[in-house]
Amino acid sequence: MRIEDTDQERLVEGATKRIVESLDWLGIKPDNDKPMVQSERLETYKKHAFELVNKGKAYICTCTKEKLAEDRAKQEKEGRPPRYEGHCRTAELKLADMKEGCYTIRLKMPQEGKIVVDDLVRGKVEFDAKLLDDTIILKSDGFPTYHLASVIDDSDMQISHVIRAEEWLSSTPKHLVLYEAFGLKPPAFAHLPMILGSDKKKLSKRHGATSVLEFKKLGYLPEAITNFIALLGWNPKDEREEFSLSELEKEFKLENVNKSSAVFDLEKLNHINADKLKNLEADKLKSLMSEFDLSDISEGELELIGRGGYKTLKEAEDYIIKLRKEPTVSSEMLVFKKSDQEETKKGLEQSLKALEGTTDEEWSDETIQNKLSEVVKENDLSNGDVFWPVRVALSGEEKSPSPVELAVALGREETLQRVKKALGV
Repeated sequence: MRIEDTDQERLVEGATKRIVESLDWLGIKPDNDKPMVQSERLETYKKHAFELVNKGKAYICTCTKEKLAEDRAKQEKEGRPPRYEGHCRTAELKLADMKEGCYTIRLKMPQEGKIVVDDLVRGKVEFDAKLLDDTIILKSDGFPTYHLASVIDDSDMQISHVIRAEEWLSSTPKHLVLYEAFGLKPPAFAHLPMILGSDKKKLSKRHGATSVLEFKKLGYLPEAITNFIALLGWNPKDEREEFSLSELEKEFKLENVNKSSAVFDLEKLNHINADKLKNLEADKLKSLMSEFDLSDISEGELELIGRGGYKTLKEAEDYIIKLRKEPTVSSEMLVFKKSDQEETKKGLEQSLKALEGTTDEEWSDETIQNKLSEVVKENDLSNGDVFWPVRVALSGEEKSPSPVELAVALGREETLQRVKKALGV
């Protein structure tokens, strides 16, 4: 793990802690116990930048912000792409004569020829050297730019593969020049497709993009997040959509990464999460629900969640809290569309009688299902005369889990009380 914090203006307080927490929650363990932090290695970067100056591979630049802004305005007016004009490239400037904070160091890029990036996703990509300007590698505040820091760190950390977003592809020629200038063997590069929102524009906060830990708060499982993220731009070359982290470690191949951008499909994430939530062991589910203020969740409520239909833990929590509140039921709502008041009342009365004859020890989905089915059969009623009004009596909703699932979740005493109340409506 490496913390790239050289851009001090964009530094976000607490970001490093959240990165560490996020990876830990996802079950991703870095090889290094303590992350490399770039802001703690400034002298290392300075040493390497000065080394390039002494080799003639880089040079000191004293151009002011005002001068650079003037150049950009002129380039824009003339319809030219913005770039450094090379004012200091041939100047005889010495570091010993420089005042701290009054200069930068720029990489001396080749001015002709082609630079070829052999990308593992996009193949060979050629760049015309004369279109690339001399980028800054050491800023006036003594901090390196990403270009210098990443190259030095990749070498020191023995990085074999640099896998990053496609927006960095255009910077890779500069990195290859840096590797060559230092006499280092470059790693393999793979530039992944961008992640887009549903409107096919770059994913941003306006699309609801959020941090990993926010997804945790919303009740997504780490297994679902890693599974979903892996499928953004990667294709396993078969119909499978669900993978464990250990399976991904074996299956993931860079050659199966798509070149085209991936769309962040929240519905697909919800589908994956709902499926993994449904298949959780009861003890694991109970532990997770306790983190959502439901430490007193009953076995029946756990069984209801385990039957599926909930996209997130938060959604499941919300429903259990709602279910615990006594519902408001109208006489009209109790009547199934193919039934009437008389048959509905009969169905509820006979259901109450049957359920009252069931002990706490017998209270299970199988017993309740059998009891209600017997009410239908023995009283010449339809399922709509029995199952519909019992379900509405227990939930207060026209659309809800089945009356059997609700009865198990509510328990015997609460179930009987709600059916009695419905009969009084």
